[in-house]
Amino acid sequence: RPRARPRSRIHATGEGAGVICRVSIPAALASPFEDDDLLREILLRLPPQPSSLLRASAVCKQWRCAATDPKFLHRFRTHHRKPPLLGVFHVRNRDDIVFTPILDAPDRIPPRRFDLISSTEVVLLLLDCRHGRVLLINVGRDEAIVSTPITGEQRLLPIPSEFKFTDDANGAVLCAASDHGHVHGSCHSSPFKVVLISDVGEDNRFFACVYSSETGVWSDIISTAVPPETFFADTPGMLVGNALYWLMDFMTDDILEFDLDQQSLAVIKGPPITDDFRHASHWIVQAEDGAVGFAILTCSHLQMWQRIINFHGVATWVLWKTIDMHTIRGLPPQIDMIRIAGCIEDTDGLFLFVGHDVYMVQLNSMQSRKLFENRGYTYYHSFKSFYPPGTTIAGACDAAEMLHDT
Repeated sequence: RPRARPRSRIHATGEGAGVICRVSIPAALASPFEDDDLLREILLRLPPQPSSLLRASAVCKQWRCAATDPKFLHRFRTHHRKPPLLGVFHVRNRDDIVFTPILDAPDRIPPRRFDLISSTEVVLLLLDCRHGRVLLINVGRDEAIVSTPITGEQRLLPIPSEFKFTDDANGAVLCAASDHGHVHGSCHSSPFKVVLISDVGEDNRFFACVYSSETGVWSDIISTAVPPETFFADTPGMLVGNALYWLMDFMTDDILEFDLDQQSLAVIKGPPITDDFRHASHWIVQAEDGAVGFAILTCSHLQMWQRIINFHGVATWVLWKTIDMHTIRGLPPQIDMIRIAGCIEDTDGLFLFVGHDVYMVQLNSMQSRKLFENRGYTYYHSFKSFYPPGTTIAGACDAAEMLHDT
């Protein structure tokens, strides 16, 4: 569209034929992008995907200053609330812990950026991933490792000698920020907690201990009695409200609950599972109202249960909904083998193994997307985080290079 021409103003001096006219053209209007406040309001409304602020920061010095300003980034996270899902951490070939991105270019994070293992001689267990951090265990040294992939930082936490940790144990890592309005997804400098769970002991008891980065010490050992012949499943834990939940043996409907406020362990009963769902794939999820939920998957149906506690403190499981798997768009028409391989916290997303392929399913929209092929069954730990421009990965690589690597 042609630009409107500015109107001229004519000023006359003198009289008659001796009139002299001067034409004055007003100064060009300032670009709205030269207004820092207006620029920040525009940048604030960019999508939270990694490339958005990275590209904006590459425009000029003014834009980079605005896009990297800590106060602006805080507003950006508060505005969007939920960080993007960058990819998943999982075990490949039994020993390798790798990151697999799931976003398309230019938001796709190169896997080498989140390489957690610097030595091939160290055997690590991948336990958990939450709030921008990954929890690993160095079994040979009885040491927990809290890794922050966005910054490349790692914290080594010797496990207390009185806590017996084995390959069958489990754990969780979570942000411990208490400031009002804190938005998870950029918790790299926030305090954190680590919860370790073990079933090694006598008299049918489970044990737990908690590490706080604010105090730098582990809590006393916490324990609870469990039914005889109770075993621990190795599925990742689920954070629902102020409690962590783990599946017990797949042949039972028991769930291990750790209350973060009360610092207590308890075994709770899962939903009443009928024989036709007894050998199905189970997973702990979050129900729509924020309560703990339970997913039971067969080749044809997905049952979603919700745990409701009444005014008297009595818990009851209610069948929330049943989904016909053939109605989910994007899945293959013939499903011979299907299992739950992970859950995306605070969303309606599940990772499913369908044959030898991994799918991400959104239950509310009833849509799915094939992510990649994997012929070895494993669990997938979702990694969600904001990706601020100027981020340094592993002490060397600037995040802006991502735009050239993809």
